[in-house]
Amino acid sequence: MTETEPVAFPQDRTCPYHPPTAYDPLRAARPLTRIRLFDGTTAWLVSGHDTARALLADPRLSADRTRPGFPAPTARFAESQKRKTALVGMDDPEHRVQRRMMVPSFTLRRAVELRPRIQEIVDERIDAMIAQGPPADLVTAFALPVPSTVICALLGVPYADHDFFEGQSRRLLRGPRGEDVMDARSQLEDYFYDLIDQKEKQPEPGDGVLDELVHRQLREGELTREELTALGIILLVAGHETTANMISLGTYTLLQHSDRLAELRTDPTLLPGAVEELMRMLSIADGLLRLAVEDIEVAGTTIREGEGVVFATSVINRDERVYADPDDLDWHRSARHHVAFGFGIHQCLGQNLARAELEIALHTLFERLPTLRLAVPADEIRFKPGDTIQGMLELPVTW
Repeated sequence: MTETEPVAFPQDRTCPYHPPTAYDPLRAARPLTRIRLFDGTTAWLVSGHDTARALLADPRLSADRTRPGFPAPTARFAESQKRKTALVGMDDPEHRVQRRMMVPSFTLRRAVELRPRIQEIVDERIDAMIAQGPPADLVTAFALPVPSTVICALLGVPYADHDFFEGQSRRLLRGPRGEDVMDARSQLEDYFYDLIDQKEKQPEPGDGVLDELVHRQLREGELTREELTALGIILLVAGHETTANMISLGTYTLLQHSDRLAELRTDPTLLPGAVEELMRMLSIADGLLRLAVEDIEVAGTTIREGEGVVFATSVINRDERVYADPDDLDWHRSARHHVAFGFGIHQCLGQNLARAELEIALHTLFERLPTLRLAVPADEIRFKPGDTIQGMLELPVTW
């Protein structure tokens, strides 16, 4: 544990695929140190891989964001804590009940079944890019619409409404003010209330996840309308925002590592390992949050009841005791035990779907556009600040 002045968290990256250089003291102080949040309060920062996996599986850490003292990395997050968040913001047994309802729709088997449809969606977007001609912004032309279309098909949400829910998702995740976040949440709630009403009136359910929940769990009283609405929001927002950022940032990273990209083009069987390594290296969801509900002895330190705990995934996934040369992009290593999807009971529900989307999107993109390259100098391309999901704000490309 370091005794130096706590590092401010979160901070902006100086390179979109590396942790902020200001986090170097966190790497040196593994596995546990103190950080300072936006309002001056302090929290424990977990930066060691083994310690992170142990703590993420520890029931003495709560994910309930409404608990007093729960760490808030930003002012807009503090504002959002006034309302319960489904799944990711719940503890067992409430969390377990909702997760069991969702698991059948997000199994590996279901992801495999969806691959042909994902391939169609990816090809349709690349067809549109080719028809339009270069240059293009890969974020708006490809990285965002692919997972947005996929999650709409899976959930039973009309893709025709994508401009609305993508816009509200941006406000929800990036603010900039707490008022923006709460208004976006309210608008998404109104949207799902109306959608649930429409699905309830249908004599037979459609084939989307929401249709099943409406015609079974809602009607049988296993879910309230409010709970179903909250579930719909988290599934829709997380289901397209995270994968969209991985596609855009993954593409940028590969274009910046031409030797690795050439190897991938030559041997597509490397792709599953490449996707795991990209998720480890990019760690776009940087800063998982918990609250200690009991004292916890770990790594020679006591985390006291009521203290906040933050997991810096970008630093945890660069632990040199687990990954040799962790700042290098190397898919010949085994990266599958990274924590980019979290760990424990809150490990990402949609990870199988995300892997399928990333494999298909990246493979097809570079196969069909073999001369794909940046349309402007790399240092001119804007990427997201450190207080939200990491990714590219834009990605001008040509071919």
